[in-house]
Order: sequence, then structure tokens, then C-alpha cells
Amino acid sequence: MAKTVLVTGGTGTLGTLVTPLLRQAGLGVRVLSRSAHEAKDGIEFVAGDLETGAGIAEAVAGADTVLHLAGTTKGDGEKTRVLVDAINAAGAFPHLVYISVVGAERVPVESAIDRQVMGYMASKREAELVVENSGLPWTTLRATQFHDLLFTMVSAMGKMPVVPAFNFRFQPIETGEVAARLVDLVQGEPAGLVEEIGGPRIYTMKELERSYLAATGRRRPVFTVKAPGKAARVYATGANLTPDHAVGQRTWEDFLAAKLATA
Repeated sequence: MAKTVLVTGGTGTLGTLVTPLLRQAGLGVRVLSRSAHEAKDGIEFVAGDLETGAGIAEAVAGADTVLHLAGTTKGDGEKTRVLVDAINAAGAFPHLVYISVVGAERVPVESAIDRQVMGYMASKREAELVVENSGLPWTTLRATQFHDLLFTMVSAMGKMPVVPAFNFRFQPIETGEVAARLVDLVQGEPAGLVEEIGGPRIYTMKELERSYLAATGRRRPVFTVKAPGKAARVYATGANLTPDHAVGQRTWEDFLAAKLATA
């Protein structure tokens, strides 16, 4: 009988790339969503809410692996705790695979300003610790920022008449490459914290913004600003980068050209 994988966040940017790969690998796929859907392409959809816990016990029942992709800018720790509590209450012992972000353990999020600017990093770290302390067999993969996420950021800021760019650097990676790595991990044995993965090149935020503006034929002044807070200062030193694990193949330039060609 095929292994059953429950995917949280299965309808998001990463999830929609992961689920067909899981099916191609011969795995049964169950996607947790806020509302029930008819099965599609061999993928089962179950209703559940990681904020309230409603439906989570039913969703985890019979799952051999839980691939936890659901994430927001805050509250990931508590939502992951809801998931783990439901698994433990069911007396199940699935392999819990989690996607996190490079630098989650290095960026200190302490003050109100830190949480406003870098709350996402703190949220991912809180969830990491819940996974590690869950008592379940687990695997966590940290990745750098996805091309898709950075595109959303630069395209939004590129609409401004004068474009600000924080003094940050990024190492964007193709979302599909992260999806493929997660499918490998799902099929493997629990491995704890595995080697992180990053894109092939590092760019300043200003470089990303200027490349987007040039590709879209827009002329805007771009200026660098320093983000406030201790967390932002640490982030600006490159805490979110992993140059020794630049395993990604697709560059930002390749992604940008393809993205705009289909826009």
C-alpha cells in the first residue's frame, strides 16, 4: 500500500509544486485546507484549521508522513503545536517534515521593532523548536528566499515613484527546486536538521529591484535604506545567506525573464 502524506499548506505556492511530485513518486497525497474539496488528480482534500485545531485529528489519521508547509508571518509556532498535539493525541507516530528558512536560528527577534520587521524569522524558529521537541521522528529543511516571494516584493515596491530598498542581501532559489528536495526527504528516513539549500547567486535588494525595473521598462530612482532594529542589523550582515550551500540551479535573471514572459 502506498505511503500516505498529509500536506499542510498544500494549496500555496510551494505546496502546489510539491503535491504533483509526491503523486509522481507513487505516494498517496492528502492536502489540508480550510474547506473541503473534491479529490482532484488523485489528491484528497480534507478540511481543517491549524488556528483552532478543528478537523486536524481527522486529517492526521492514517498519515505515514506529515509535510508541514503552512506558514504565515506570525503564529507558526502555535499552529505547529496544534498540529503536533493532534498527532500525539491520535497516538500516531508519522515522520514530520518541516520547511523553514535559512537564518531562523541566527536572527535575534527580541524587541517590538524586531518583531515588526523580522517577525517571519521568529515565527519559523518557534515552529522549528516545536518540531524538534515533538517527540516525533522529524526532518527540517532550511531554504533561502524563493524567487516567487522576492518577485512579489520587488514588483509591489516597483510601483512606487521612488523605490526604497533595504540594506539586505538575498540568495533566491527556485521554488520547484525546494519542492523536489522536500519530496526526496519525505521518501527518506527522518534525518533531523538536514543541510540547508540556497540559490546560485547573492544579490542586494537594490540589485533585485533594479533588475525588475529594467526588465519591465520602468524608470524609477532606487535608494538604499537601513531597516531598524537589532534583528535587521544581523540580517543585513548576511545571516539569511548560505553561500556554502548554493545548490540551486536557476538564477534570478532566468526566473525573472520567464515570469515576465508569461505575465
